[in-house]
Amino acid sequence: MNFSGIIVGAAVFLSIGICHPAVIKMEYHWGKDSWWIWLLAGLAFCILSLFVENSILSTIIGGFAFSCLWGIHEMFLQEKRVLRGWFPENPKRHSYYEVRRKEMQGKL
Repeated sequence: MNFSGIIVGAAVFLSIGICHPAVIKMEYHWGKDSWWIWLLAGLAFCILSLFVENSILSTIIGGFAFSCLWGIHEMFLQEKRVLRGWFPENPKRHSYYEVRRKEMQGKL
């Protein structure tokens, strides 16, 4: 039996499960302008996956890399979710959200 597909699938599922709450926390504390952290992490894991000789581990790292890169897109969507009231906003950044709501009036 070959369990590599199940192992990779479970690992990628876990990476998505890690990245989604991390996006929410990062947007809450630092805002969408922290997207570059996801870019750096994604690129670093892409490069790392090229140098790992074990194919299963390389695939898992590559999957995590693209979960991180997808986090960039999610950062921008998360801000929209906060502006819509679907997620709590950071009270320390309330004035920022108010300005964004006025800018986005009618676009959400």
